[in-house]
Amino acid sequence: MIGDYPLLKGVHLSCVAASYGLFFLRGVWMIRDAPLLQLRSVRVAPHVIDTILLASGIALAVTLRQYPFVATWLTAKIAALALYIVLGMFALRWGKTLRARVTAWIAAQATFLYIVAVALTHDPAPWRHW
Repeated sequence: MIGDYPLLKGVHLSCVAASYGLFFLRGVWMIRDAPLLQLRSVRVAPHVIDTILLASGIALAVTLRQYPFVATWLTAKIAALALYIVLGMFALRWGKTLRARVTAWIAAQATFLYIVAVALTHDPAPWRHW
């Protein structure tokens, strides 16, 4: 299974980039109140990408034998992912005002950067490596 690692990592990283890129774009469209945000493909694509992202992340964890609640960095990454999802929901759906939505959108991006930093350093406090 370790032979699958390069493929899994490639799929995972591609989905990370696609997921974040689409989230960023949807946020810009939300701010501009663009009708593109209502396209069916724009509403469905994030679910498809994020499902593949999650599946590849689980497969990577199993391949590397890194498990949440055992590997602290992975636990931190998953907790931050949950926060990112909630902030994203506030930004794109639940936020009552544009100000609340934009604030959640910016906070979600900061959370995303934290997730990336944790993934790169394998440390729940990645600032220790800077």
